[in-house]
Formats: sequence, C-alpha cells, structure tokens
Amino acid sequence: MKKLEIACFNLESALVASKSEADRIELCADVSAGGITPTLIDIKALRKETEKEIMIMIRPRGGDFCYSDEEFEQMKSEIILIKNFRVDGFVFGILNKENEIDFERNQELIELAKPFPCSLHRAFDRTSDLENSLETVIKLGFKTILTSGLANNVNDGKQTLKTLVKKAKNRITIMPGGGLRSTNIQEIDSFTNATYFHSSALIDNSGIANLEEINLLKTLINSEK
Repeated sequence: MKKLEIACFNLESALVASKSEADRIELCADVSAGGITPTLIDIKALRKETEKEIMIMIRPRGGDFCYSDEEFEQMKSEIILIKNFRVDGFVFGILNKENEIDFERNQELIELAKPFPCSLHRAFDRTSDLENSLETVIKLGFKTILTSGLANNVNDGKQTLKTLVKKAKNRITIMPGGGLRSTNIQEIDSFTNATYFHSSALIDNSGIANLEEINLLKTLINSEK
C-alpha cells in the first residue's frame, strides 16, 4: 500500500487532512514562505483532533537554508519544546554557504529529535551533487527525503526522482513532492516507482486543502494501472 502525506500550511488544511484518507500530515505555517515552524497552539489543536501521524516543520524563516547561529539555536529550542506535544517526527534541512548538506548542524538536530524520525525537506533540491547529497543524508540518519528531483516541480524532476529511488535502494524513503496533484500523480508514481507521496492538495486560491483531492490522490496511487 503506497502512502500519502499532506503538507498543511494552516490549521484549517490540517483539520481537513485529518478527516481524509491521507496517511500523514506535515504541519507548517506561512505558505508564501514555503513553510515555517507552526505555532504550538496549532500543534495542540491538531493533535486533539486526530491520531494520524503528524510531522512538524522546523524552519525559522523562508528564503535559503543557510542559517545564522541565532536561527540555529531557535531550531534546536523548537525541537526540544515540540517533542513534548505528541508529534510523530520533524521536517527540516540545513545547507552550508556552498549549498551542500551541512553535516554537523543536521546531525545535531537529528540527535535532539530522537527518538522521533526526521525528514529532509526540499532544501535537498538546492544541492547540486545528487549522489553525494543522497549518501550524506542517508549517513546522517534521515528517514525520508522530500524532493522534486532537484527541479522546480515533480514533472520537471521525474527522471532524477526515478534515479534517486533506484540509488536509495530502500535505505531511505524518496518522497516526490512539489506540484503533485491528482492530474499527474499516477504518471509520477509509475515512472519513479516511489512508495510515499507528498502534496498540499490545493486546487484553488483558498489556501485550504481539498478533501476530495486528498482522497483521490490516495486512491490513484493504490489503483491498478
């Protein structure tokens, strides 16, 4: 059974996803920034409403993924605090000035997050050396990489996504995301052979995930081709 994670940039979307067929919710805030750390109020409210897996984005701001010492300390503090809120894991990613995976800082956050699993978000798509980046992320102990295949969206990155799935050899989950909708998910599924998929399920300008779209996404990845 293939799985589906829904990226929710507000509590309203997360509550829709909580009533859907989705397997997991990634909770963050501020869609215009591409997702930042959500508020504790929203985390508590969502957990009260669902027993689905909840992954929490840890990101102090939008923009690049090279953070100041102060921003890094904020990320550490957020993980320590949010661990107490019955969440199921964390989503983050730190790069250095050369847009390479920052081994030491990511390692520190992964250690802090234990025993919870960690996903590397689309910071991965800012890196250039696919094989080195993949091996570094695996060595660090991330469980999942959210990626559009080093491209702007999954359609443009599908060849790289296929390569990543093959090179990962089940050592880490490669999760296609970025422009993934019911209109293209079957093509991306069959082409890449991925097992976990990521979508915001936004079909209009409301900023709120669409329940029918979520359920259709889940149906399509598990239907007979």
